[in-house]
Amino acid sequence: MLKSATNRADGQRHSMAQRIERALLDEIGTGDLRPGQRLDEVGLARRFGASRTPVREALSRLTAQGILVQGERRGVFVAEYSREELSQIFEAMHEIEAACARIASQRLTLLSRSEIEAAQVACVAAAEIGDRSQYLRANESFHLAIYRATGNPYIAEIASEFRRRTGPFRAKKFETRDDLLASARSHAELINDIFSEDSATASRSMRSHMTASFLETLRAN
Repeated sequence: MLKSATNRADGQRHSMAQRIERALLDEIGTGDLRPGQRLDEVGLARRFGASRTPVREALSRLTAQGILVQGERRGVFVAEYSREELSQIFEAMHEIEAACARIASQRLTLLSRSEIEAAQVACVAAAEIGDRSQYLRANESFHLAIYRATGNPYIAEIASEFRRRTGPFRAKKFETRDDLLASARSHAELINDIFSEDSATASRSMRSHMTASFLETLRAN
């Protein structure tokens, strides 16, 4: 009986930690939490109606992923990168994203096509009304759909990690409705190239897309 209650409590704590982790990832990815911003453990516990234990667990997991960093003074902060570090991360990200587009183009299914198309519809809808937060989430869904289309969960996880690391930096480039519309339009050619099932074309198209994204990100940061 005691063991069962303990297991149930552990499960609830872990579930809460996961919920906090997902919420913080979302806020970092959309730029609501900015590079260098301190995360207050007590404040987060109060906000999520949780004890400090699941908050610590969530912060620890995000720190292990390199999304948060332990500060010299007490506290945890959203990771900051120099321009050189950001360039290096994007260089690696280019290779992974290009590989995802290449593999996805070879393994497309009706389901993966529909997921990519649905994500693009959401991107266009958010861009048209100028909803930045909604667009950033739809844009992440668009790229995640391409990762899933590879049929390889390992490469999808690596690609997802790079997107999590660069989320708050990429978010800064979307300031106006025109920025959102331009980004959504850039997806159209990328989709056509992936759906052509020509892997070399898909790879080149993604490289071009990521190069433009990188340059815009550098200008914004």
